[in-house]
Amino acid sequence: MRIMLSVFTFLIILSSLWAVLALWFQAHWGIAGRYLFSGLWVVGSLLLIWLAWKGSAWLGIGIYVIAFAGLLFWWNSLEPSHDRDWADDLAHITTGEVQGSTVVLHNVRNFSWRSDQDYDTVWETRQYDLNQLASVDVVTSYWGIPAIAHILVSFGFSDGRFITFTVEVRREQTEVFSELGGFFKQFELAIIASDERDVIHVRTNVRGEDAYLYRVELSDAAMRSLFLAYVNQANRLAEQPRFYQTVTANCTTLVFKMMQSIVDGLPFDYRLLLSGYLPSYIQKMGGLQPDVAMAELRQAGRITLRAREAGHSKNFSRVIRQGVPGWR
Repeated sequence: MRIMLSVFTFLIILSSLWAVLALWFQAHWGIAGRYLFSGLWVVGSLLLIWLAWKGSAWLGIGIYVIAFAGLLFWWNSLEPSHDRDWADDLAHITTGEVQGSTVVLHNVRNFSWRSDQDYDTVWETRQYDLNQLASVDVVTSYWGIPAIAHILVSFGFSDGRFITFTVEVRREQTEVFSELGGFFKQFELAIIASDERDVIHVRTNVRGEDAYLYRVELSDAAMRSLFLAYVNQANRLAEQPRFYQTVTANCTTLVFKMMQSIVDGLPFDYRLLLSGYLPSYIQKMGGLQPDVAMAELRQAGRITLRAREAGHSKNFSRVIRQGVPGWR
């Protein structure tokens, strides 16, 4: 019996840790609700452990199983939504129409940023000819530890234009990103196509992030397929909202899933979770400039200072690529 009670106690503690975090991130009534519901679960769990050890083991176990089943029912009832008070830069999800080689993108973001609170709000409709698609670049942007970075994919066209796709945590006006909250349905997911002067500039020049750009080696057919995969994913997301998930549905894993349908045999790798190391994975797969060491690619691909110097220049995309291997 003591062994059973010890196992029961361990399982209550383990499951209660998840339960408390779920209640903390999803409870109503703001901070008061967070403390109330999380506190009630902790107190209730401790009482049931005490009850079990005092001779009413099956009663304690039964009550906890029923309570936890109720919590799981509530958890599974939580649904993502498009109908929230979104932050201005996440107010829309990009959608696209494909007509032969022509793609029309709606809700392309083209903000002019002066600070995180001071910016010009611009959403545009743009048209691109896939026959002019000429390049693909991966941008990694770091704000903390080297193992974690935000991943952006930028497509270049022979007419000199660039469009960048970013998979974003869709925050509400009052929300702040939390990696832990990303495990507990705190945020929805957004795919946004953006002008480079917006999406890279805001990270390097406004938020103080450190960004690196790498030219990716893909065939014309693969570049076209990847561009269309982004459009299709964005359209599906616009129709059916989805929760962001820190590990399984983020800026790296979604791109990997798209690439798996384009390039056969791509293996899963720890660098898909530790996104800061993604460029070395792409290099291993033969996707970066051949015969150039990773250290050189990283050093020459650091665009942070060039982006800060370029500011709002119309030549922003050309300036940040100066000296990047694969670009002239």
